[in-house]
Amino acid sequence: MKFGRSGTEALAVPGRKTGNEQTIPVIPVDYEGARYLVTPRGETQWVRNVRAAGTLELRSKKKATKYRANEVAVAERAPIIAAYREKAGRTVSAYFKKLPDAVAPS
Repeated sequence: MKFGRSGTEALAVPGRKTGNEQTIPVIPVDYEGARYLVTPRGETQWVRNVRAAGTLELRSKKKATKYRANEVAVAERAPIIAAYREKAGRTVSAYFKKLPDAVAPS
């Protein structure tokens, strides 16, 4: 997998049905001492797979780190999404513009 944007890592998670590892490029964001993944494309297969597995692995060129996944309550998402949009920039802005309740970047 080739990483196109600075800060991109590979998310590795087993598939819900097959158990085969799925690897997807993501842009993790650190916010207030925690690490978050945001999906600009909505409820994708990797989101469903992470929910089902409860764990995931993020791989950079230098290391791989395992995490336990916890979904953030809707009321707490706005500042995390804003931090993500600032980090990811134009890479994801078009996806957010299509949403009816888009959170504007700060």
